[in-house]
Parts: sequence; structure tokens; C-alpha cells
Amino acid sequence: MTSTSSTSPERQQLSLSSNNNSDYGSTSEDFHKPVTLISFDNNDAGPTPSSPVFHVSPTPTIYNSFKLLLTSSYLNWLLIFLPLGFLANALNWSDTWVFTLNFFAIVPLAKLLAFATEDVSLRIGQTLGGLLNATFGNAVELIVSIVALKEGEIRVVQASMLGSIISNLLLVLGMCFVAGGMYHDEQEFNQTAAQTSSSLMALACIGLIIPAAFNFAVGNGTTVIDFKHEILDLSHGTAIVLLIIYVLYLFFQLKTHAHLYDETETQEEQPQLSLGVSLFFLAGVTVLVALSAEYLVGSIEGIVEYSGLSKTFVGLILLPIVGNAAEHVTAITVAMKDKMDLAINVAAGSSMANIPDYSFQIALFVTPFLVVLGWAIGVQMTLFFKTFETVVLFISVLITNYLIQDGKSNWLEGAMLLATYAIIALAFYLYPDVDDANDINTDLLWN
Repeated sequence: MTSTSSTSPERQQLSLSSNNNSDYGSTSEDFHKPVTLISFDNNDAGPTPSSPVFHVSPTPTIYNSFKLLLTSSYLNWLLIFLPLGFLANALNWSDTWVFTLNFFAIVPLAKLLAFATEDVSLRIGQTLGGLLNATFGNAVELIVSIVALKEGEIRVVQASMLGSIISNLLLVLGMCFVAGGMYHDEQEFNQTAAQTSSSLMALACIGLIIPAAFNFAVGNGTTVIDFKHEILDLSHGTAIVLLIIYVLYLFFQLKTHAHLYDETETQEEQPQLSLGVSLFFLAGVTVLVALSAEYLVGSIEGIVEYSGLSKTFVGLILLPIVGNAAEHVTAITVAMKDKMDLAINVAAGSSMANIPDYSFQIALFVTPFLVVLGWAIGVQMTLFFKTFETVVLFISVLITNYLIQDGKSNWLEGAMLLATYAIIALAFYLYPDVDDANDINTDLLWN
């Protein structure tokens, strides 16, 4: 997700085309120019022009808003899978068809949701806009996870959260570094943002490692959980602490230290859609994502049986692609144009763009929020991950922190990140699901 202080590549292109299009809004070119206020001084003989104070932009019509939104990305062609996915579920097609069709349907819905969210955020100011982007920045992942949590698919929820973190730390950043490095020897990005992201990811990693270490210590490394309620209480307390840190970070970034994250080059942009269309799509697309997510999650059991894939692999590798495919493609494209700040912003929701880094937003907000939500609805999800998963998370955070702390990147660093992701993906492809009888989360679900 992009923020109020930076412009996504699609939005930049649309903004340029709308300013050159006489059919869009006013037909007068002067209507798009800044209005200069005239200040008068009693000691002056005449008026003295001051700096431009505000801009007047045309109000988009409903028709142009719909047209602009539906043509904002070539991925919108995938919307054809949306009715097919609903039809597959209604006609009781095989779980493979239901999963595949709804999988591709959610990809363009995520892009439309991102576009509508950004447009609304432009109307409510930088602080509220940053909060709105932070809330809806992970809307697709959050909706899919909530649906899975209600269905008792805790294993899928945990795998998807871990997969979202790992794929953005390793796969997306790695591809950005490689793509940019093919055209530029070395690229630079905001070092302050990178260091803050590294510190917060380390904290989030600690919050996810401690429950596993606690279980290993009190259980002597056995797989049978004898201290499940203690780990549950530990997870609840840790989740609350992580959420508090997340709120404090938002206050730090959007208020007290906002100047640290100002971009060197800023470009003011105007909303591209009418307010009614933005709100309509924001609500409507959210509902469609929820429905597609429900069908998607409901078909996981069948596709696991048919394909032989584990739930862990489906959640960790496949589901993170659903909500982020559009942003991944955009990030790689702008990285090739030597716009690494924008690439990291699109790929990871970078701190420099006045919204939280995508990876630690998953770890500091979405994951603990799901733990608290499960606590509220009686589905006892914990922050206890398997030892293998905990080690994988630690390795991913470690290598990423080493490579981004200098604020520079090259293609070799990207190759390192991609190699790490490939090894992890292969390991989880071969890694069998642990017997549910020895799973603390499943045990707590039924007791």
C-alpha cells in the first residue's frame, strides 16, 4: 500500500493522463494550476504575490471515477474469475476449482481495495490517511485470516502470517534488488526507515520466539504440551504488548518524529475518484473479498487431500500471493527505474512513506490482533509456532537486517534473499504437517 506522501506508479500515470485529458473534469487548463493568493502590505505600493497556498482540482464525475478505477491496472482483467468463483461454490464444483478460481479473483480485488483506500486517504489528511492505509493495508490478509480463524483453521492462519512476513522480507525485496541491480550498479533507499524497520522486526521476532522457547524449557523439548494454558496466557500478554508497541510506533512516525520520514522529493496529488465512488468501492470490495475468502478457505481441506500439499505449505507459500501479487509486480517495475524508495514503499509499505512496514505490520499488528480476536470469540490461537518455523523466521529477519541496514542494495544482495526464500519454500514443501494431537493450538480449540 502506498501512503499520502508518495505516489504509486499507476496513480502517477493516471494523474498525468487526467491532467492532459480535456474530458476529465474542467475543460480549462488553468483550472488545474495553483491559485496564487495576493498579500497586501500597507507599506507597499501594490500587491505582492505570495507562495502558492492551495490547489483547486476538478471534481471527478461518477462515470469517470468508475472508468478510472476499472482501468487502473491490467490485473483487473482477472475480475472475470470473481463470478466464476461464486458459481463454482454455488454449483458445488470440486474444491480444486473453487480454490483456484477464488484465488485468482482475490488478486484484482486487492488491487482495487488498495486504490480506493489511497484515494480516500488523500481527502482526510496525512495523519488520518496514514492510519487508514495502515488499517486497510493488510485488509485482504486480515479478512482471509479471520475467516480461517472462525473455521478453526489455526494452522492455516499461523502459516499465512508467517508466509506473509517471509515472502515480503525475502521474495519481494529480493526481486526488487535483482531487478534494479540489472540496470544500476548500486541503489540507495531511506536508511532511517530501514534501521527502524529492522529494530521493529527484531522485536516482533522476539515476541514470536519467546512462546516457543518457553514451551521448550518447561516441556524439556517434548512434543506433548503440558503447559498449554500457561502458553495461552503468555500469548495473550505478548499480543497486547506488541499491539501497544505498534500504536506507539504509529504515534512516533505520524506525529512526534514525522520529519524523519519525509521524502526528499514530494509530489502533491489530488484524489482521482469522487468521494462516493471511493467509499462505495471500499465497502463493496471488502464484502466481495470476504465472500471469496470464505470460499477459498472452505476449499483448503479438499485441495490438500487432492494435491497432497500440506496446510502449512498452502498457508505459507500460496495464500501470501493472493493479496500482494499486484504490489509485487509494481515494486519490481519501479525498482528497474531506479526508484528504490518507491519500490520498497509499494512492496513493503515502507516507513519512509508514513505508513508501517508491511512485514512488521503483519508481525506487530495483524498476528497479535488475531490472537486477541480469537481470545474474544473463543478460538484460542497462540503465538506458539513450531520450532522449525521459529528458526525460519529468525533466519529471515537476520539476513534481511544485515542486507538493508546500510541503506544500499545491489543485485547480489537480492540473489541472496531469493536463495534463502527458495531454500525455505523447498523445506516447507517437504515438511509434513505435525499430528494435530500434539498441536497446542488444536488442543486448545477443542478444550
